[in-house]
Amino acid sequence: MKLRKKRFATDADIEIKGAYRPEDTSEVDYERDLADPGHHPYTRGIRETMYRGRLWTMRQYAGFGTAAESNERYHYLLAQGSRGLSVAFDLPTQMGRDSDHPLASGEVGRVGVAIDSIDDMRVLLDGLPLGEISTSMTINATASTLLCLYLAVADERGISRDALAGTIQNDILKEYIARGTYIYPPEGSMRLITDTFTFCNAEVPRWNTISISGYHIREAGADAVQEVAFTLADGITYVQRAVDAGLDVDDFAPRLAFFFNVHNNFLEEVAKFRAARRMWAQIMRDRFGARDPRSHLLRFHAQTAGVTLQAQQPQVNISRVTVQALAAVLGGTQSLHTNSYDEALALPSSDAARIALRTQQVIAHESGVADFVDPLAGSYAVESLTGEIEARAHAYIGEIEARGGVVAAIEQGYIQKEIERRAFEHQRAVEQHERIVVGVNEYQLDEDDPVDIDTLDPGLERAQIERVRALRSRRNQAETDRALTALKDAARGTDNLLPAILGAVKAEATVGEIADAMRDVFGEHTPPRTL
Repeated sequence: MKLRKKRFATDADIEIKGAYRPEDTSEVDYERDLADPGHHPYTRGIRETMYRGRLWTMRQYAGFGTAAESNERYHYLLAQGSRGLSVAFDLPTQMGRDSDHPLASGEVGRVGVAIDSIDDMRVLLDGLPLGEISTSMTINATASTLLCLYLAVADERGISRDALAGTIQNDILKEYIARGTYIYPPEGSMRLITDTFTFCNAEVPRWNTISISGYHIREAGADAVQEVAFTLADGITYVQRAVDAGLDVDDFAPRLAFFFNVHNNFLEEVAKFRAARRMWAQIMRDRFGARDPRSHLLRFHAQTAGVTLQAQQPQVNISRVTVQALAAVLGGTQSLHTNSYDEALALPSSDAARIALRTQQVIAHESGVADFVDPLAGSYAVESLTGEIEARAHAYIGEIEARGGVVAAIEQGYIQKEIERRAFEHQRAVEQHERIVVGVNEYQLDEDDPVDIDTLDPGLERAQIERVRALRSRRNQAETDRALTALKDAARGTDNLLPAILGAVKAEATVGEIADAMRDVFGEHTPPRTL
């Protein structure tokens, strides 16, 4: 019988057989490679009961315009049943530039909320039950500063730091690899990260101090194998740096978290998560000698793939997001954000965000999949894919280590070039109709139905600039200057930087001023040329 394609392969170019058989998993040993859920190597999930005990946290990533507008959206999402907040920040905040900086022009509040100071953070968090919810903040170069702003507001409200739960992304290596919102050279950035580990271990014990992110690596064009390999390689680097700084691995490893993408190739995505869990458990036990079983757990948040959302026939994105969300759940995620169907056109509308959240709720309460624990375990195809992804990811990690580790591989441009290669191959396959994208290169319409989209007030930027300038005019400048000088002194020495940053935010120093204080000491990163 004639086949519809000459070759069948996953998105990571793993060749697919027509029917898998027992011999395809003949080398799989149940106790060694799978084990029961909640048991090493956690291939089948990190908890024995998984969603039978507690559903994954349903987050909706939001943040736009002013702190007041974002606060309104957070209250709306909590009222709709969201169990955790996920905060997006605008590019100036991510890059350590205040809203009135010349480089911030045109970007204030555009891809997230503008946060310049503790004044903005008070508004952002107004009325939110910080001791009852978990808050994830997608922030990297300025992660320590935004965490300190959050803590400062909690301190003002008298909320115990022991009660605060959440995550800062704080993953700078993937910024050098795939995204570009870095400030300092790697050494200065890595110091901030290890200082954050140490500070939170003592002061904010329920806070996840890093979310090691494959999401943006995948968005930049990596495939599923590269996403696992490069993310875990980054994780190895962070753990090694923390150990080298004198931390006991079991003191910080239980608070490590990961952040993965979810694409459309359903079984490959499920297998990807299972392979990553198994690899991390082995790395932590065998490489780093972690004794606490919690240190072996790869706990992760997943987000459906922004790069797969299409501007053509945008309502079809609801189907894509549903497939991706189901893959994340069957892959064992602890937390999930589902993208809104209109995000290829604009910031998500309230209606689109509600549909995205309802998609998770239908999967949780109507599909029945949450009643099973790893129901795809034992599938010849899934177990074969899991093993193949693991083997290929280990090969990548071995190549990175042969090059001197992640930082050296970044400086050489190796990881960036590998991602660029796969992105080019993917796009070429779409253009040559080897890969079908519904509504883009097949099943097109002459004209799409109009979609109502949200727009930002063009006066927002002017208003935010006025806010930050008003703050500077009314604060105690001498107190601010002393706090910034103390931060510079700490950066030049070896003291933990977080107390000095916390002192600066409480003295009403701005995010840009705090970043500049450390720029003066650490310098700024210049990326290598990869072409």
